Amino acid sequence: MTGRTWTGRDATALRTALRLTTEAFAGKLAVSVRTVAGWAEKPETVPRAAVQLTLDGLLGSAAAQARARFGELSGPENPAAPQFFRVAIAVVTRAGDVLLVRRRDDDSGIRFGFPAGTVKPGDDPAATAVRETLNETGVTCTVTSRLGSRVHPVTGVHCDYFACAYLAGEASNRDEAENEGVRWVPVGELAEYVPLGSVFPAVLESLEEQHA
Repeated sequence: MTGRTWTGRDATALRTALRLTTEAFAGKLAVSVRTVAGWAEKPETVPRAAVQLTLDGLLGSAAAQARARFGELSGPENPAAPQFFRVAIAVVTRAGDVLLVRRRDDDSGIRFGFPAGTVKPGDDPAATAVRETLNETGVTCTVTSRLGSRVHPVTGVHCDYFACAYLAGEASNRDEAENEGVRWVPVGELAEYVPLGSVFPAVLESLEEQHA
């Protein structure tokens, strides 16, 4: 990135790639939270010179997976992606269990989560959820309902949630670069892996109905 002028769009892409909250990213750059939020709202903004150098350093010291995510988000073929970055999340259940993946390098502090994948322009979010579940875990599922969407309170990413039913496949870690493991967890034990306060309410309602 050195030699190229950072914009608000690039900075937002880096924050997303590093999976940092707005507050954490602001702290690393020694800027205000309002400044970071402003970059997302006005992607054409050019940060000041000192921040440009710090952004260079953050990208240079990032893990390979984070740099790859940044490249995908900031690439010229997808110039609008960072401010409209979306992921499709699959809440896959089977006989009282829910499918979780353990993330390998997540600076947001979220270690366990549901299978998820980036929704690229023109992609169907539901199809993305099914495809990425198979790619990440080896599990084939089908969408039974859309649970809703939100901007994630920790990552700041737009999330689309889908209830999915298990069809076939043994759960295994098929994305070792991103994940440390995959497991089926009893719905009643979800709180042992994921803080329930961070789970989208519609997801909790769907899981509680099945558990009941």
